[in-house]
Parts: sequence; structure tokens; C-alpha cells
Amino acid sequence: MAETLLDSDVIIAWLRGYDPIARLIPELLQKGEVLAWTPVSVAEIFARVRKGEERQVENLFLVLEPLSLSAAMGRKAGQYLRAYSRSHGVELADAFLAAAAHSEGIPLWTLKRKHYPMRDIQFFSPPR
Repeated sequence: MAETLLDSDVIIAWLRGYDPIARLIPELLQKGEVLAWTPVSVAEIFARVRKGEERQVENLFLVLEPLSLSAAMGRKAGQYLRAYSRSHGVELADAFLAAAAHSEGIPLWTLKRKHYPMRDIQFFSPPR
């Protein structure tokens, strides 16, 4: 059973029914894949939720696995910010997601790889 950390852009694409993500995530879940989220993604999604989407968002989080943040992840996020915030515009949310993926040793699924210049994280590549 594989585990993948979802960036908020992937969760939003799923929520809004954008293909191929809206088709792929249910397939992965049916195969027993573990798809995880962090409180960072919850905050980002609820900051952008459209009127009427609240219940659907709550239901999405029921089928995803929560991944708690730790002090070690905070330290790693701080290292990422120090290394990449000026040169690549890395922001706190992206630094925390990268730190969580790194600390847990799981791939990060994002639609915006340019937000993640870190060389010590893995990325999820959807099957074609």
C-alpha cells in the first residue's frame, strides 16, 4: 500500500471535478492507495472554498488520511524557507508540505512543481 501527500491544488482540482485528477483519485483510493493531507492544505482549501462547497470539502477530507505536523517538520520547513524563499519564492505552506513529505518519506503530488525546488523530496507522477 503506497502513500502520497496531496498538495492543496490537487485536492481543489479533485473537488472541482477537473480531469484527469477527478477520475484518478477515486481509482487510486479503490486500489487501496493512501492519500494524505496536512492541516496546511486544510487551511489553504478553506481559505478558497466557494459558497456551497463546504459540505463537499468536509466529505473529501473523510476519505483522505490526516498527516500531523511536528516540530521536526517545522525545523525542516524553516531550512527550506532559508534556502529557497528568496531565490525561488517558496512560501511557508509549500515549505511545510515539502517538509512533511520529506520527513514521512512519501511522494508529494502537486500540480506546481516549480513551488518545490527542494532536491530531497520525491514527487508523485500519475500513471498515464
